Amino acid sequence: MSEQPVFETVLNAFRNTLTLSVLALAIALIIAIPSGVVSALKHNTVIDDACRFLALFGVSMPNFWQAYLMIILFSVILHWLPASGFGHGTDIRYMILPAAVLGTGSAAVMMRMIRSSMLDVMGKEYIQTARGKGLSEQIVIIRHALKNALVPVITVAGLSIGFLLNGSVVVETIFGWSGIGNLVVNSILSHDYMMVQGSVLFVAVIFLLVNFFVDLVYVWANPEIRYDRTS
Repeated sequence: MSEQPVFETVLNAFRNTLTLSVLALAIALIIAIPSGVVSALKHNTVIDDACRFLALFGVSMPNFWQAYLMIILFSVILHWLPASGFGHGTDIRYMILPAAVLGTGSAAVMMRMIRSSMLDVMGKEYIQTARGKGLSEQIVIIRHALKNALVPVITVAGLSIGFLLNGSVVVETIFGWSGIGNLVVNSILSHDYMMVQGSVLFVAVIFLLVNFFVDLVYVWANPEIRYDRTS
C-alpha cells in the first residue's frame, strides 16, 4: 500500500504517459504519412513492396521483442541511449526508445490505412478533373488526394491515441517509465487495489473522451457526415 492520494498519483503518472504519447504519435505520423503516400503512388513497384513488407513487419513484431532489440542495439552495442529509467522527466534521451517502440507499431497500422485510402482517392473523378485543369502533380496529391485520403485515417489515429494515452503496460515496464502502465503493474504487485481501481477508472474515462473527440473531428473533416437529432 502506497498510502498516497490515488487521484494525485494517477494524474502524475498520466502526465508522464502523455509526454511519451505525444512523442510516439509524432514519430508515427512522420513515418506513416510519407511512406503511405509513396507506397500508393508507386503502386505495384519495388518501393511499394518494400513499404508493405516493412508495415507488415511492424504490425507483426511484438512490442516487447522490439523493445529488447532496440535496447541491445542502441544501449548495449552503440551506447547511444539509456536502456531504461526516467531521468528528470525532461531528458529526451530517456523518451526516445520507448516512444520509438510505441510509435513504430502505430505507424505500421496507419501507413497501411493511408496507402489503401490514397489508392481509392486517386481513382476518383475530381482527381482527374484537377489534373485536367493543369495543376501540378504535387498540388493534386497534397491539396486534393492526401486531404481526402486522411479522413478515414482519423479513426485509426484516434484508436492509436487512446492506446498511447492509456499507456502500454509492457513498454513502460521494460523501460522503467513512470507512467500509467508502470503504475498499474506496481500497484498490482504491491496489492494496492485502490490504486488499481483508480487507475483503471481514470484510463476508461480518458479513452471515452478521446473517442468522443475523434468523432467530433471526423464530422469536421468530412462534411458529408452529420449527426441528426431524433425526436
